[in-house]
Amino acid sequence: MHSTAAAAPLAPERDEAEWQTRIDLAACYRLAAHYRMTDLIYTHISARVPGRPGRFLINPYGARWEEITASSLVEIDVDGNRVDPAGPRVNPAGFTIHSAVHMARHDARFVMHTHTRAGVAVSSLAEGLLPLNQIALQFHGRVAYHDFEGIALDLDERARIVADIGAKPALILRNHGLLTVGRSAAEAFSLMYYLNAACDIQVSTLSMGRPVIPVDEAIGRRVTAQYDQMAEDDGDLMLEWAAQLRLLDSLDPTYKS
Repeated sequence: MHSTAAAAPLAPERDEAEWQTRIDLAACYRLAAHYRMTDLIYTHISARVPGRPGRFLINPYGARWEEITASSLVEIDVDGNRVDPAGPRVNPAGFTIHSAVHMARHDARFVMHTHTRAGVAVSSLAEGLLPLNQIALQFHGRVAYHDFEGIALDLDERARIVADIGAKPALILRNHGLLTVGRSAAEAFSLMYYLNAACDIQVSTLSMGRPVIPVDEAIGRRVTAQYDQMAEDDGDLMLEWAAQLRLLDSLDPTYKS
C-alpha cells in the first residue's frame, strides 16, 4: 500500500522511505487533531521505521497534535527509549500498548490509539460496540477487546494485549479507549475514523431512550463480508486518503516539513 502524500523536501539525513513514513504519520496526527480525536498531549500514533527493525516514530511529549511535523517525530526503540538521547522527550509509558502490537503484527506498520469521548464511553459498556448501523457493521466480528488493567505502565501487559487483539484490525480497550492498526497511515486512520464514528452514533442512539433495532446477525455477516470485499482493493482507501491530504494542504501544509 503506497501513500499519496504530496511530495515534500527530503531531509538530508533521512532516506526516502523513512521521510515518506514521517510525512504520513504527521498527517495522521494533524487529521486526528482536525477531527477532534486528541487528548491534549496524551495518547499516540506510532509508525515502524522502514528498514530498521525495532525502531519506531512517535510524537514528542508535550506537543499538541496540531503542531506535529515530519521532522519533529522522535525515533524510539521497542521499549520507548529515544534513539538519540539528546532528542525531544517522549512518553515511554504510553508506548507500552503500541510496542506490543508493533512487535506481534507484521501488518501493524501504523498503530493509532485514542481516548475520544465516544470511544471511552462505548469501551465502558458491557456490550461494547453494538451492531446498530451500517458503519458499526464494518467492525462486526473484526474488533477485539482487552480488559482494563490500569494505566498501561506494566510491560507484562503486552503479552495479554497481543493475545486479545489477535489478527483483528481494531481493539477496544475496556474502560480506556480505541486502537486501530494499519499497513499504511491511510488504513490505520480510516479504521479509527469509522470506529470512532460508530461509537459516536451508538452513544447518540442509546441517549434517545427509545427501543433500538439491532441488525440481524445474518445481515451483519453479509455487510461485513461486503466491507471485506471492498477492502481487497485499496483504491477507495487511497482516494479517501488523497482527499484527506488535500484538506491538510489547504489548512496548513507544514505537516510535511
